[in-house]
Amino acid sequence: MAIASVNPATGETLATYPAHRDAEVEARLAAAAAAAGRWRRTPLAERTALLGRAAALLEQEREALARTATLEMGKTLAAARAEVEKCAWVCRHYAAEAAAMLAPEEIATDARRSLVRFDPLGAVLAVMPWNFPYWQVFRFAAPALAAGNVGLLKHASNVPQCALAIEEIWRRAGAPAGVFQTLLVEGGRVAPLLADPRIAAATLTGSEPAGAAVARAAGESLKKVVLELGGSDPFLVLPSADLDRAAATAVTARVLNNGQSCIAAKRFLVHRDVYEPFAERFVARMAALRMGDPLDPATELGPLATPAIRAELHDQVERSVAAGARLLLGGRPPAGPGNFYPPTVLADVPLDAPAAREELFGPVAPLFRVGSLDEAIALANATDFGLGAAAFTADPAEQERLAAELDTGSVFLNGLVKSDPRLPFGGIKRSGFGRELAAFGLREFVNAKTVWIG
Repeated sequence: MAIASVNPATGETLATYPAHRDAEVEARLAAAAAAAGRWRRTPLAERTALLGRAAALLEQEREALARTATLEMGKTLAAARAEVEKCAWVCRHYAAEAAAMLAPEEIATDARRSLVRFDPLGAVLAVMPWNFPYWQVFRFAAPALAAGNVGLLKHASNVPQCALAIEEIWRRAGAPAGVFQTLLVEGGRVAPLLADPRIAAATLTGSEPAGAAVARAAGESLKKVVLELGGSDPFLVLPSADLDRAAATAVTARVLNNGQSCIAAKRFLVHRDVYEPFAERFVARMAALRMGDPLDPATELGPLATPAIRAELHDQVERSVAAGARLLLGGRPPAGPGNFYPPTVLADVPLDAPAAREELFGPVAPLFRVGSLDEAIALANATDFGLGAAAFTADPAEQERLAAELDTGSVFLNGLVKSDPRLPFGGIKRSGFGRELAAFGLREFVNAKTVWIG
């Protein structure tokens, strides 16, 4: 089978790669297993120095890496540059902080000395998505490699150039053979990999079905897994909000990465007292977005990654309109090449319509009118997902309630939901389990080992 890289703005096939055959996969598994034994014994200072060199290469190669991502999955060039810079940041963060995070914790007991060590698990399989083809990988790899694990990357099949570029960054940074490798394999080969005893654990960022499949396979082998899945993040606007700032942030939160982000705001819950002025500002800003060639510096909204994603999104919009939603903007895919979908705003969305119940992976924003804070919180939580939530309010009491009562992995008040190496990231409910980033993420793939000395 060939794995193809296709430009979503034009439909042009950029490159094709043969999938790794069984012998190549076996060789890479063997190399990972051998490297795991050596890398865990490598001094921590050498491991973190590798992260520093990787960060420097990412910064040096920013333009080439960004262009590859833009051509391969359609994000704007500015967004791709920012993504590469963020990867350098996460490497530098763990280079500086891993020693403190991995330091043994002394605990007073009846022993002469007792402590908890944080030792690596071994080879971790990372099943990663296309939407942030560098960031999703580096936010796993930086803490995992710092902790002494080794990585095997099964990337999304539509971003093979990014997958190979990541492997090359680690190689050029000086990673010993087997410490980080890319596997060019189809999704159907993930389960056998998880069953292999040389794989110690797995992490996946992706869809609910993919997460469930990996969780089942990992469970069969009793292996640790971290899942970051979909989201239907609410964005609440309450009467005390700065409406200009809220509307500007809402647009950014909706169309980030061309709307293809798990933590993009996907449901806009607006208090009735400010609904009309907010909606007016929001629609105007959405309508002003410039859609086009993602390589053009003036472009603010590029294409969706694949024709199938665009077709599914349009189907969700049409079914929502058929159910009673009202189009305020967009909703009609343009003719011509590329997977473009226009900024779209829906109002009067029934609560059983797709735009209310399903994840919208593209620049489509449903607006909901709420009458109180209680109603806003209830509607925000009325979803199977629980990744992130944003809310705009100047009222400290409302902020406290929102922080405590929104059922999500993160709550951002007066700002858009984002990931940050210094803060734990992940979800609850059908958005997955486990955490990435911060010390929480680094410790997902370690053995918290009790040591008792009498």
